This record gives sequence, C-alpha cells and structure tokens, in this order.
Amino acid sequence: MTAHADVRPYGAATGRLVLPADDRSLGALDLAWVTGLLADAGFLLFRGFRTGLAEFTSFVKAHSGRITLDPARSFHGGEVAQKVDAGTGAVGLHLENGNSPFGPDLTWFLCEKAAASGSQTTVCDGYRVWDAASDTARAVFGTRDIMYCRRVEEHKWKAFVCHQTEGRKEPGDVTFADMRELVGGSVSTTLQLNDDGSIHYAYRTGAARHTLFGSRLAWANSVFGPSYNYEAPRITFADGTAIPDALLAELRRLTDDLTEELDWQDGDVALIDNTRVMHGRREILDTDRTVYNAQSYLDPALLTAVRTGRAQG
Repeated sequence: MTAHADVRPYGAATGRLVLPADDRSLGALDLAWVTGLLADAGFLLFRGFRTGLAEFTSFVKAHSGRITLDPARSFHGGEVAQKVDAGTGAVGLHLENGNSPFGPDLTWFLCEKAAASGSQTTVCDGYRVWDAASDTARAVFGTRDIMYCRRVEEHKWKAFVCHQTEGRKEPGDVTFADMRELVGGSVSTTLQLNDDGSIHYAYRTGAARHTLFGSRLAWANSVFGPSYNYEAPRITFADGTAIPDALLAELRRLTDDLTEELDWQDGDVALIDNTRVMHGRREILDTDRTVYNAQSYLDPALLTAVRTGRAQG
C-alpha cells in the first residue's frame, strides 16, 4: 500500500496492477508518481477506479503534452479516445505508430465492456526480449537499423497532418509541404508524393532502441505488427537488404515466449510505455466488447520530474 494506491505485481515481470486505496478517482492519483511507476513497470493496469470516457480523457490529458491519433480510426468522446477496430483476428505485437516517424510516447486503453472470452490485449517488454536474445541477434540489431517503407492514402495522411497541427487547416487544405514540415529535417525519413495524392515514406530506425526513460536497449518495434487499416510496409535493413529469416524466427520465438496478457475487466484502464513495451491482441471470440485507445506524448515536465527524482535517488 502506498499513499497513492494499492500497487501489486501483474504478470511475470515488472508490470503493475494499480487498485484504489481510498479515493476511486483516477484524477486523484499524483501525476509524477504514476509516471515514475510506469518508468519502472513498463505497463500499468488500473482496476476498480471510476472510469468512463470523460474520466479517461481527463486522465490522458493530465499526463500528456500532446495527443496524437491513428487517422484510420474515428474519435469517441472528444479528441482523445478512438475506438479500437481491427477485425476479429489476432493482432501481432507492435508499437503504436512504430513503423512511422510519429510514434507516441504513451499508449492508453479503456475497456468499457470486456469480452466474455478472448480479445485479451497482449504486452511484451522489449527489455526482456533484448536481454534474452542471442549474441548474434544483439550484434546485428544493435548496430544495424531497419527501414519501414509504405504507401499511405491521401485522406489518411491529410487527416493526420490536420490533427498534428491542431486543426489550423481543414484536411482538404493540407498540402504535401505541410507533411514535409511535420517530418522536418529528419534524416531518418524520406517522403514522396504520388500522382494519386498518396504518399510513400521510408522510415529508418532501430529495431532495438533506447526508451523514453533510459538508455537501456529494448527490442521494441513493429516488425511483427499488423496492417489492418493500411498497406503492409516493406521491412528491411536500412540499406535495403533482407533481414535473415533465422533472425526473425528467433525474435518471434522470444516474443511469443515473453508475451503476457491483459485480461480485461469492465472499467479497466491500461497505460503502456510505447517506447519499450509492444502490444497486440488475441483473437476476438466474443464481439460484444468495447475498447478505446489513445496515444500521446508525455508532458515534458513529468519526464523531467522522473529523471530528477532518479538522479537524486
């Protein structure tokens, strides 16, 4: 028991279940305390609190400097929560927007109504995967970047730019120059405008990466991720050569072995470090379920508070 909540282990590693102590309001939790707990745990599951779209939205906004989105999903209850809709099949492990230069710091979920069976959200801690990888895999992915290449339809990239620029332009007024401005001078991303208005991008990044809260490497990426609402990306090494099947098979086995499940109950809220912990979903067996997703960038003041506290501790 802490002054903030009752915190218990969740899963086989560092994940944490957070239960209310006296006050069942998510808003009563200390923001820096929640952020510090996430830094250690990688993912948090809040259970037993008063939750709903309004409470969820306030909780996300309180921790975030900026909200982002998936342009293929629709908003529910303001411009924070989006309905999770990716068919009924299992969804592979991935970072939210991890195959683009716009991956958020944090991924959030609100389970309004849990399925009677199936549809558990899966989580896999990239720290654990990297620590368990073979010397060969660590030598290769520790020194060689990968590349995601993909085409995105015009209405999707324009909707994304519109949201990222806080609606300064309507989607129909957004131009390719606006998209290029978002990417900025990054050498990790190249953009091309196609004749049909779609864009093609190539995004270079590490399959093993430093995380939001530290310099320790995590196998955290979207190599095995889904493409339900998008064209599947082509994933190679940064020089365009293929990633060996044997290495991919090793990392798939490791991630399968180290994957855990969020077994949803009505009203649960999950918070995931999107720079460290990949997530996915088991097959949906009961479609009478409602889960919302949000994506955001951590409030810089909270990140500073966590880093300062660790340095002093």
